[in-house]
Amino acid sequence: MAEPRSPVLTASRAFAALTAALLAVLLALAGPAPAASAAPPDPGTARTVPADLTVPAIGVTDLQVVPYEGTTDDRAGTRIQDRGLAASPYGEHGGVGPGQTGNYLVTAHRLSAGGPLRDLPALEKGDDVLVAHEGRTYRYEITETRTTSFRSARSLAEQRAPVPGRPGEHPTRAMITLSTCATPEDDAAGNHWRDALGNPEHRIDKIGVLVPEG
Repeated sequence: MAEPRSPVLTASRAFAALTAALLAVLLALAGPAPAASAAPPDPGTARTVPADLTVPAIGVTDLQVVPYEGTTDDRAGTRIQDRGLAASPYGEHGGVGPGQTGNYLVTAHRLSAGGPLRDLPALEKGDDVLVAHEGRTYRYEITETRTTSFRSARSLAEQRAPVPGRPGEHPTRAMITLSTCATPEDDAAGNHWRDALGNPEHRIDKIGVLVPEG
């Protein structure tokens, strides 16, 4: 013959069952627990890690882009270009990393050190610029051509602005500026001015915008 259940034990089990049922209802109402999100990337990393530049229309393939803290075609940037590489300045005067909102500045020689951007003037609207960086490839599309004068503070500000050509405007998309010297054009026009680093007055800039993935 079964022993009679203790009233205390029966009440305890009933309370535990009720608690479990309430917990189940609360969990159901709350929905599944959100997955832990990955930590956002360090915004400085994109600016300081080298990238590789490919511009199919002018035969540039895997040109290394070396970032440095400074301004376009300054002494540090010119030394990088003198090694046959492209240089990408960043710092208080502008410059972001590949894929970042703002103006990704890339400069390289046209005539010396192998002239990696010798054919940059031939780049046309709609041409692709590919930047491989930390396992991703960013595709920019050329949208316009600009000329920068290194004897004009206003012109330099326009080149280095977060929105190329529009100093003071807040950027809303990722853009790129590919820049090289206009030495042949300056010489043909009788402009033989050179700065302390031997750079001519004018630069030819090709501006592009990042093409969304998918």
